[in-house]
Amino acid sequence: MKELAYYDGAVGTPDELQVPFNDRVHFFGDGVYDATVGGNHKVYLLKDHLDRFYSSARALDMKVPMEKEELGELLTSLLAKVEGDTHFVYWQVTRGAASRNHVYDEEIKGKLWVMIRPNKLRDPDVPIKLMTKEDTRFYHCNIKTLNLLPSVMAAQEAKRAGVDETVFHRGNLVTECAHSNVSILKDGVFFSHPNDNLILRGISKTHMIAACYRLGIQVMERAFTLDELMDADEIIVTSSSNFCLHACQVDGREAGGKDRGTLKAIQDAVIGEYLEYTGKTSIF
Repeated sequence: MKELAYYDGAVGTPDELQVPFNDRVHFFGDGVYDATVGGNHKVYLLKDHLDRFYSSARALDMKVPMEKEELGELLTSLLAKVEGDTHFVYWQVTRGAASRNHVYDEEIKGKLWVMIRPNKLRDPDVPIKLMTKEDTRFYHCNIKTLNLLPSVMAAQEAKRAGVDETVFHRGNLVTECAHSNVSILKDGVFFSHPNDNLILRGISKTHMIAACYRLGIQVMERAFTLDELMDADEIIVTSSSNFCLHACQVDGREAGGKDRGTLKAIQDAVIGEYLEYTGKTSIF
């Protein structure tokens, strides 16, 4: 075999194997991986890579469907099926297959993937060229990427705590929720984090702000603090599937519930826009 693919017990070529549509990796990037080289059909530094792989899986509460020793034997046996004497050996585990939902079944078993293909190591005597760039890998919350693992873990933690959503913050500044935007009302003013690289620009939030302008409600697009969140008259959580919800509790403490009139006016405006656009007579 020139190139091998493995998924959940099935072996074939990458073109032959099919992955279930509901594998969570498709929706959330919900998996961890490791990779090494194979030389003379031996997986290089196998124990070290397996240790790191299982450590990554544990950190994200993922269940690898076999023990470490068994996986090592599987990788070695699969490598023996591929032609050549130098290979790229890659494997990953995804959380499993289930209907799309940030929250997951904690008993779900992971799906194991393996890919092995011929590889050629580069000549270490040949120099390479480099460039520099600021590291912004963790400052792109504004991109709706499939790599949603931090949000998945935060949503699961919220479920375990018996709450509905997790509010993220950087230092003392509130940014957004695990899969929603969060805004506040205080003294008749609507406050919301600006649409910078630290949050995803919410479509529902944008339309809610437009509704506030139509209603004559002052809007301040600036970051607000955790203290301001707790002291807010109303806390409003929006997403494309649940627009204009309001919170009554944060970290076990009562919060919001002090300006239902303004809140109701915004909710009515947002829901009215939805009903007009869809032609529905009710949101239910």
